[in-house]
Amino acid sequence: MRFGSTISARVFTALACAVMALTLAGCESLPTLDQVKSQIASLSFSAPPPPAAPAAPPPPPPDPKTQMEPLELRIAILIEEQREKLDPKAKPLAIDPELTRIARQRAQDMAAKNYLAHAAPNGDTSASLLMAEDAKFQGLLGENLAAQHYGAQSGVDVNQFAQRFLETWLNSTPHRENFAYADYDRTGVGAAVNGDTVYVAQLFATDMGLPPLKDGAPAGQITPFDSAAAAQADSGTQPAAAAPLRLRGTIGSPPAKPKPRKRAR
Repeated sequence: MRFGSTISARVFTALACAVMALTLAGCESLPTLDQVKSQIASLSFSAPPPPAAPAAPPPPPPDPKTQMEPLELRIAILIEEQREKLDPKAKPLAIDPELTRIARQRAQDMAAKNYLAHAAPNGDTSASLLMAEDAKFQGLLGENLAAQHYGAQSGVDVNQFAQRFLETWLNSTPHRENFAYADYDRTGVGAAVNGDTVYVAQLFATDMGLPPLKDGAPAGQITPFDSAAAAQADSGTQPAAAAPLRLRGTIGSPPAKPKPRKRAR
């Protein structure tokens, strides 16, 4: 038993040494604390991206008043293009400074007084304004009017508004026939804004082959006609020195009344 006990003790001691050796061997494969710190220091950490900045609000639209002259020019261009489509033989329209000045007077008066009509509240018309500036004029004067609302946030987009004015007149037979009259060779466009509405007047003119009135001749009279064709037909029955012919034209639909806004209580 003693011999056996001695062997068992030796075997146990050997096993204990073997286990300790394995344990030590396993411990030798682990990095030390300094090694861990060194590895952590060598790592490069990228900071998380900053949160995205909120989107900037869109810039406000241009002041509608600054868009009136570009709108006038765009309308004149679209009307000229449409005339050529409707009648390739139509005379090209020259932008006339006198007609432009009168068209602007008409548009500004309508905007200031909030109406859409060929005669101002005081009785002025494009024809009377023209005769006041050029008493010797003989010929035919046409006028197309229209108005459009706009929103404060959207403003006045020149291309969109010009296209809408064109479509308004195209969809109205009297307006379409008015600007498509082939003998017109001069035009003037006026645009003005007031509140939330843009008012436009476009004038067309031709002397119809008539000479200006001579000095000392009786003052010309303004004769309204329903259409350019009616004025053309009537001109063949009048002598050359007769009263000048005028076409008062027709107006577009009046501006729609704005919807009443509900007040918060």
